[in-house]
Amino acid sequence: MKKHLIRNLLPFMVLLMLSLSASSQELSEETFKIGRTLGLIDAFYVDTTNLNVLAEKAIVEMLRTLDPHSTYISAKDVKDMNEPLNGNFEGIGVQFNLLRDSIIIIEPIAGGPSEKVGIRAGDRILTINSEKVTGISISTSGVRSRLMGPKGTKVSIAVFRKGEKDKLDFTIIRDKIPINSLDAAYMLDRETGYIKLNKFAATTEKEFTDAVELLKKSKMQNLVLDLRGNGGGYMVAATNLANLFFPDRKLLVYLSGRKTPRQDYNSTGNGMLSSARLVILTDETSASASEILAGAIQDWDRGVIMGRRSFGKGLVQNGFYLTDGSMIRLTIARYYTPSGRSIQQPYTDGYDKYIASFIKRYSDGELLSADSIRFPDSLKYKTLVNKRIVYGGGGIMPDVFVAIDTSYNSLYFRRLLGKNVLNTFILDYFDKNRSILTSKYKTFEDYKDNFSFTPDEIKALIAKGESEGIKFDEEQFNISKDEILLALKGLLATNIWQISEYFRIVNTNDKVIENALNVISDKKRYNGILGQ
Repeated sequence: MKKHLIRNLLPFMVLLMLSLSASSQELSEETFKIGRTLGLIDAFYVDTTNLNVLAEKAIVEMLRTLDPHSTYISAKDVKDMNEPLNGNFEGIGVQFNLLRDSIIIIEPIAGGPSEKVGIRAGDRILTINSEKVTGISISTSGVRSRLMGPKGTKVSIAVFRKGEKDKLDFTIIRDKIPINSLDAAYMLDRETGYIKLNKFAATTEKEFTDAVELLKKSKMQNLVLDLRGNGGGYMVAATNLANLFFPDRKLLVYLSGRKTPRQDYNSTGNGMLSSARLVILTDETSASASEILAGAIQDWDRGVIMGRRSFGKGLVQNGFYLTDGSMIRLTIARYYTPSGRSIQQPYTDGYDKYIASFIKRYSDGELLSADSIRFPDSLKYKTLVNKRIVYGGGGIMPDVFVAIDTSYNSLYFRRLLGKNVLNTFILDYFDKNRSILTSKYKTFEDYKDNFSFTPDEIKALIAKGESEGIKFDEEQFNISKDEILLALKGLLATNIWQISEYFRIVNTNDKVIENALNVISDKKRYNGILGQ
């Protein structure tokens, strides 16, 4: 095992780094030092050591000195990292949650293997492959590890179903299950559609275009694209989406690195949304591929960027597998927006100060006021059509800044969220009222317009919080009451329908979306922001 680890480290250093260095002789000497050091530790060190841990630490520290985004991923984490971006995983196809140490099926995924054998929402899983899974303090990851597995393999479960005297047994054949990158798509008004993306994955373009086709059937003319909280993903997914907004050939992004020749990515023209007014929403967690899309739109004055300054990740990583299945994600290039901007946050002062710079955004008040953001003149660029001033070096600065809404914020609310009280309360509430809710509210519109929690149900929420050690504070509760009830209503909608309905509820009190709708609905104001 120890010799294998040394063999594993050496081929990586030789094969990968030789390809990136002009001096193979010098590099061979350096890689020999690393292998020799591990060998000496194994042969002579006074105490027993774990060479696997030492090798991984050495790799991690080497990469950390390069830049903040070159990283090592262990073999056991590689699959989990890739699944969301590949757009699928292999399992039985259910949405589940844990309530009082029971595994409750929220919903079988439509067309998935569980739905095909008759699993229903509300079923409680008692055993998985004859193993009891109730009353054992099982974790979410523990459930996933038991239910997921290679396509074509079988898993047997027993469930309790209300109305049935005996437990029900099912044998399910695992299959590929889709992971969606699109959270919500609906109409904000008669002309304006709304789409929210949580990542840029292999399936994102199709999910997006399918959603656009549906919205166009509802007479959509303009689009608000929500990239807040979107940490990125595949660059090509971002350029494929950007392509949809241009009627002609335009540079969307280019890459360049020491050993990576410049690569241009261009639109092809005739985009399906080339005539639509567009507002893109960003915040401090919009990163990477989100910034590629926002940067292309901003540089060509194609749409309005609104919200808060994006994260500032402008480095491109490539994955290199090691012999044990682990991976090195190594930065090979920088990407540049069409105007030539690199929006990468500076990292020359080291990893710790790089991370601290993001925390400093909060302490400096950047989320509350655009005036707290300072860009040096050296990072000043101009958009390519209307010659508006934009900046590089540290994220995409929006054309319209909208401060974070803190009007509903309170310590009591934060504690409810921190203890996951809202979600567990709704799981319990829905479990007890499933049949009443599904029979009373046949449509989401009816639910949205007419459902509200009763005073007794609000008292039950407060009691749930106190059972988790959260003392009720009436003053703080009243500050956050509207937002708490809105979040609860959205979570309940998710249990009855899908995640899209959650956003349709909570977005009704979203100031950024309100601003976006005001701008996109006013052609003169929209054009004025773009300098037209």
